[in-house]
Amino acid sequence: MAYNKQNYIRLSEEFRQGYRVAEQAADDRRQEIHMIIPEIASLDRLLATTSSQIMAAAMQNAGKDDARSAIEEIKARNLEINARRRKLLKEHGYPEDYTEPRYRCSACGDTGFIGTSICTCLKAALVEAGYESAGIKAIKDKLTFDGFSLDYYRENPEHHQRMSQILNAAKKYAEDFRSGADNLLLMGGTGLGKTHLSVAIAKTVVERGYDVLYACAIDMISDFEAQRFGGSSARNDTSAYYNCELLVIDDLGTEMSNQFTATVLYNLINARLNSGLATVISTNLTPNELRTRYWDRITSRIFGEYRILPFLGKDVRMQKMSK
Repeated sequence: MAYNKQNYIRLSEEFRQGYRVAEQAADDRRQEIHMIIPEIASLDRLLATTSSQIMAAAMQNAGKDDARSAIEEIKARNLEINARRRKLLKEHGYPEDYTEPRYRCSACGDTGFIGTSICTCLKAALVEAGYESAGIKAIKDKLTFDGFSLDYYRENPEHHQRMSQILNAAKKYAEDFRSGADNLLLMGGTGLGKTHLSVAIAKTVVERGYDVLYACAIDMISDFEAQRFGGSSARNDTSAYYNCELLVIDDLGTEMSNQFTATVLYNLINARLNSGLATVISTNLTPNELRTRYWDRITSRIFGEYRILPFLGKDVRMQKMSK
């Protein structure tokens, strides 16, 4: 499991900067209080010597029972100093914690980590950034597993049973996703829910902390064309298509068919298979149409290495329009 590398680097630095800002603001407030209440400045100087006093007590009493007693006395004195400090702040109209850092996350102190573990606040930020880098931020809340209704398939018991099985298989795939997971091929006519489940898979896998990239086949090929021939493109670097832990290619077959697109598709599928990286492909094309449209080297890899989920039913979009 590895969050998107660029997101991790950027957010880790943002969290470090947030920590530094909170610490600097607290230091500024301490300086302010030291000017207004000189006694607190004296108390803070005493507190600053705590570590050296504890170390000295431990060294002077090494191997003696008096060491713990001496250290406890230092701690007790510090508690009294802090109590006096809080009282002075309150007497002058300030909150007792006025000079303490004000972190957005009290659990990690805005560092993003608790010990060596990622704090929940940084995880949440990484997931949100993951939606963006995966290309599903605008549609993630509309196309979810919970929002996939089987009611549109109830007219035909066979279709309903098949789509129920496919929904469960897609959910299990996403919820159990791991590095080196299987590849999926979602096949079926227009409007049967392939895009819906493709996005739902991508969303769930992002939330589980993996690096995901979702793209329509047309947009994906456009990115490779822009890199190869120049021009504007959503992505200047196509390496993410090769390196992400899960690549979701939606609507394969809608892109223009030519030597360049076939080469891109072959190289991408082959490279990801060789690297053990998972790919989910959806298409409206039938198996025969896929074989006619693409090289045998492409279709043999897809049909040989991908688990096929054949969708059945009537166009859901048309059903919604007729209501």
